[in-house]
Amino acid sequence: MSLLIPLYVHPAEDPGTWHRLITCATRTHAVVLNPANGPGEAPDPAFATAAAALRAAGARVLGYLDMAYGVRDPARITEELRRHQEWYAVDGCFLDQAPADSRGFPGCRRLVRSARGLGASTVVLNPGVHPAPGYARLADLTVTFEGPWSSYVSDFSRPAWTERLPAERLCHLVHGVPEPLVPLAVRTAGERGAGVCGPVTGDLPNPWSRLTPALAEADR
Repeated sequence: MSLLIPLYVHPAEDPGTWHRLITCATRTHAVVLNPANGPGEAPDPAFATAAAALRAAGARVLGYLDMAYGVRDPARITEELRRHQEWYAVDGCFLDQAPADSRGFPGCRRLVRSARGLGASTVVLNPGVHPAPGYARLADLTVTFEGPWSSYVSDFSRPAWTERLPAERLCHLVHGVPEPLVPLAVRTAGERGAGVCGPVTGDLPNPWSRLTPALAEADR
């Protein structure tokens, strides 16, 4: 199982966590870099240093971009991608709050094409739910679940179209997982057709301020 790591905490605030992530870089599918709900208005030297260290250690680094479910101006999003590339040399992008219904598909397709045209080698879409089937063809990886462990256990259902996709194209991000159950969360993602996952013990409002214990499990 490959691990997607959104880490939304400043390197100066928690340098130990960033150091642990860098030492585990080769065990990640990718790391999502999010200085300020995007790249911010100016380069952040701490994030630049962390991004460079991650790349040197073998990690793929993705810049966080918020689509606001298709409401945000695509030109602003592509400009933010350019800043991520210029300031942090990201390999691609993590398009958060992507739309999921068919009405948002044309705009999302144009945005992904623009990102590819700017040199994004990896594009991750995160609608957080199973979107209309066409979306999964746009991206290298689609997050089809983001939510709490309680919902993942009780409410998850898998549409038939996902069974035709390679597992490495699908990801589940689960928060609020009791630490002893993290290995179970990883196995469950695999059983549900996802080849990439990110189970964390943290909870709202920012569950992604902690590393998944699954990184340590991967080293055993």
